[in-house]
Amino acid sequence: MSRTLRLTMAAFAVTLFATPAIAAKCSNTGAGFDAFKRDFAKEARAAGIGKRGLAALASTKYSSKVIAYDRRVNRSFKRAASSKGSFNKFYAKKTAGLRSPTKGKLNKHKRLFGQIEKKYGVQREILATIWGMETGFGRYTGKQDIVTSLASLTHDCRRSGFFKPNLLAALKIVDKGWIPRSKFRGAAHGEIGQTQFMAKNYINYGVDFDGRGRDLLRSVPDVLASTANYLRAHGWQRMGSYKPGTNNFRVLKEWNASTAYQNAIAKFAGTL
Repeated sequence: MSRTLRLTMAAFAVTLFATPAIAAKCSNTGAGFDAFKRDFAKEARAAGIGKRGLAALASTKYSSKVIAYDRRVNRSFKRAASSKGSFNKFYAKKTAGLRSPTKGKLNKHKRLFGQIEKKYGVQREILATIWGMETGFGRYTGKQDIVTSLASLTHDCRRSGFFKPNLLAALKIVDKGWIPRSKFRGAAHGEIGQTQFMAKNYINYGVDFDGRGRDLLRSVPDVLASTANYLRAHGWQRMGSYKPGTNNFRVLKEWNASTAYQNAIAKFAGTL
């Protein structure tokens, strides 16, 4: 990544995440979605987002399917953390058939993992586990329109504050052409690429590790290095333990707020 691009991204991050609170009212239904988009467009424009980004926002329609998915996943994560038995079922489902392909990826990309460990200090088994658990090593990254998902989730009241900066970031990504709108698709919560970066994190922590431009959709070096960069930026101690109770275990919660997911990553990585 060039120094000019890094400075441009840093300047954007300051502008984007320092914008005032959004005036648009949230709703637990699709009611008022058009008014929400109009109000959000004002905030986006004030954050420096231009015509392409604003057009992407204007074209969205409220997705009740995305909201239903959000509720379903929230219930699932709560259930998984409710008891040891529930976690064991969650863990078995998340890691079913994962061990052999994970070992294969660790072997295939042995040199790359070594380079990333040297630079970022995040163990290869953690990165491989996240990569496998999130998308099966890039096999299924999602087909949802990211702007539509994030607009619907920002309009929704449950976690509007979490999704607002990510919607702004997604509009900026489209506006700058970093990812074409036609290819800007991911999971139902708006996650991007092979380890499911939120849009804000794509801007702040995504790196170009192979020297061919940042690409978290197709470039394995960029995907893994960006994931390591994110963890390091959130306090990962170089090559330190990630067992429950450690600093690095707590950092895993920054990756995914679900306690069950955090425990699943640490447990599976520890078996490798």
